[in-house]
Amino acid sequence: MNLGYACINMGLSRDTPRITTNRGMIKKTFLEKGIEYAGKLALENSTDLIKILEWNVKNKIKFFRISSDVFPWASEYKIQDLPEYNTIKKKLGECGNYAKQNGIRLTAHPGPFNVLVSPNEKVVNNTIIDLNIHGEFFDLMDLKRSTYNKINIHCNGVYGDKISAMDRFCRNFKNLSNSVKSRLTVENDDKETMYSVKDLMYIHNKTGIPIVFDYHHHKFCSGGLSEKDALKLAYSTWPKNIKPIVHYSESKAVHEKNNKIRPQAHSDYIKKLPDTYGYDVDIMVESKAKELAILPFM
Repeated sequence: MNLGYACINMGLSRDTPRITTNRGMIKKTFLEKGIEYAGKLALENSTDLIKILEWNVKNKIKFFRISSDVFPWASEYKIQDLPEYNTIKKKLGECGNYAKQNGIRLTAHPGPFNVLVSPNEKVVNNTIIDLNIHGEFFDLMDLKRSTYNKINIHCNGVYGDKISAMDRFCRNFKNLSNSVKSRLTVENDDKETMYSVKDLMYIHNKTGIPIVFDYHHHKFCSGGLSEKDALKLAYSTWPKNIKPIVHYSESKAVHEKNNKIRPQAHSDYIKKLPDTYGYDVDIMVESKAKELAILPFM
């Protein structure tokens, strides 16, 4: 079992100079400074990625979710058109090699605007563009085209008919690049009206996509299954040769004893690790304190 954290190393991001992979800009700045500035930021982000991986290895952390912001406004240009492309490609290749040499599992979790179930063609097209960029990014690191290096998304909408929405997901899945299709996973939601693990079996049975079990989300959208049974069902969707991934977090409202806080909100830290019921999994801890939340459990 490996513990991981997502996107930002809190300690390194506060260093001087800061070490981070999510340098970005607002759209107005991109329109003013263009692809040259985007390339500069992407190179800085790529350069810092290996520094974060090195820190992780020193601290025995072998599981990390990469920020989706390495390439600012990447949907507005082709990555290979960046002026620094060759240098960026070399840096990312070094990151991939370092990860493989040190047994680091790298993943991504594109944002909630990625909606393969949408009835809106423009939304779906933009989703395909963004997911394909993530696939290209992982290919630049020469990561495995498998769910070992997963690219994880939610369905992000029901639109009045859950089955029809999931059918759209399955149809649109076919239009993704092989780089994405081979890595894609789908995760259960934290609203009762959305998608439980039980619901997502419909997508898995039609596409083979593995399900990432989120413990915290399950509390709000169980589909009538116990935590143990939901984990068992999600676990069964993964290829036998790839260790499944689960997500774990705790409620900020419970931690702070404040019922004004949305109960689904993630706490800064965790008090314990989840019960895996004997299953061998890698655990992505989605706490706001990032690496600081998992260090006590290492």
